[in-house]
Amino acid sequence: MTDPLFSVADQVVIISGGSRGIGKAIAQGFAVRGAHTIVTGRDAATLHETVQELTEAGATHEVIPLVCDVSKSDDITNLVQSVTEKFGRIDTLVNVAGVNRRKPSLEITEEDYDFVMNINLKGAYQMSCAVGKVMIAQQSGAIINIESLNTLRPLKNVLPYAMSKSALGHMTKGHALEWGEHGVRVNGLAPGFILTDLTQKLWSLEQMQQWGKTNTPQRRLGTPADMVGTAIFLASNASAFLTGQTIYVDGGYTCGWNWPIPEGGGQ
Repeated sequence: MTDPLFSVADQVVIISGGSRGIGKAIAQGFAVRGAHTIVTGRDAATLHETVQELTEAGATHEVIPLVCDVSKSDDITNLVQSVTEKFGRIDTLVNVAGVNRRKPSLEITEEDYDFVMNINLKGAYQMSCAVGKVMIAQQSGAIINIESLNTLRPLKNVLPYAMSKSALGHMTKGHALEWGEHGVRVNGLAPGFILTDLTQKLWSLEQMQQWGKTNTPQRRLGTPADMVGTAIFLASNASAFLTGQTIYVDGGYTCGWNWPIPEGGGQ
């Protein structure tokens, strides 16, 4: 029996960066639970493949693919206009679109910096503001920002990415502060170490696998599917009095550090 407290049925949901990885898993989570799901991304072919996969997975409504590069304000304007013209409202926005350049700071070019910041931070900000206007007008809505472990503290050699995610954490709190009186809730979902197509090569290294598992209390890396439950919760009435918060879905990584102390305490 479905609990209506956690229902997202018939919600109109936009997932930016919904064509792969965490975004695709979250899009499927909404689509098979009765939401009108709009997936966006920069590549039309990949979007259409995603739509086919989500349809075959049991989406209960048509899954709508819309090309949108969140670093381009015109794309965002066209996206929001298309969705509101079709449905008349937007219930949930999930800001997933994100990129990374793994290099030491002194090797980061201006193009690298702008590429990361324009998508991860500027894009999420502009998307939130465009959708936020719709939600404020309808006096309801939920925005979920996909943050990161880097929201809490930076990982080495990904500084622009870490900076963008740290700022995204402040954006979550700031928009929650500004828009709460209008019925709009804004929260962050910060994944731990997740196996995706884009990170598979990195996590296939034995030393990385061992480090990740050692420092994650659940002793495994996460999967995109592990993010779905929290996203559904944050979009549903079950979280009606929750806003401005970042939930770390990380297998316990942020609990603390595992010291390499011998059994018995090393006394």
